[in-house]
Amino acid sequence: MRKFVISMLLAASCVPVLAADVPAAPKMDGGACSLTPAPRQKDYPWMSIARWRQFYDEDVAVADKGGVDLLFVGDSITELWNEQIFQRSFGGWRTANFGVGGDHTGNLLWRLQNGHPEKLRPKAVVLTIGVNNFGFCDATPEQAYEGVKAVVELLRKIYPDARILLNAVLPYGQYTSSPQRVKVVELNRKVAGLNDGQHVFYQDYGLFFLQP
Repeated sequence: MRKFVISMLLAASCVPVLAADVPAAPKMDGGACSLTPAPRQKDYPWMSIARWRQFYDEDVAVADKGGVDLLFVGDSITELWNEQIFQRSFGGWRTANFGVGGDHTGNLLWRLQNGHPEKLRPKAVVLTIGVNNFGFCDATPEQAYEGVKAVVELLRKIYPDARILLNAVLPYGQYTSSPQRVKVVELNRKVAGLNDGQHVFYQDYGLFFLQP
């Protein structure tokens, strides 16, 4: 995409540069992106870096206050819970929602390392993460899995007594054969292996979101 945009800009400005002279955009390292803790480093139309920082600061304040029994952690699937449904389902718990739209595993690792999560003592953690590794890290299913695994291991280290509900990545892509759908299936197949029946419990709700 970047190479295409560069070519269009050159054509529009009538600069006589051959396509062969335009340097290729560096390929993103999906493995490093998935495993390297890092804050959000790019503005998007749907969320600026400043807004991401605001989410982070709010979560730090919650962690500093403490008193959380049920902790939700992840990306937009976690962040965008319907408030009425959330309260109806979990209103009896002392909850905290640490979901941030657009986060991949590297972003979440950074938040867990820097956001004072150790000040909380949740009885249960609900984790949904990994889909954005495909879009923002250009990760393979194996690389995305390594990122999810790292997040689970860090949560186990921070909260050794908590039970972790590890949710599968929800399907996306219109058809069963869509490349996106195939990647998600492969990622979830690997992530399912993190279920140990004692501390980590894997659940896949994907079929409920698909047409017959």
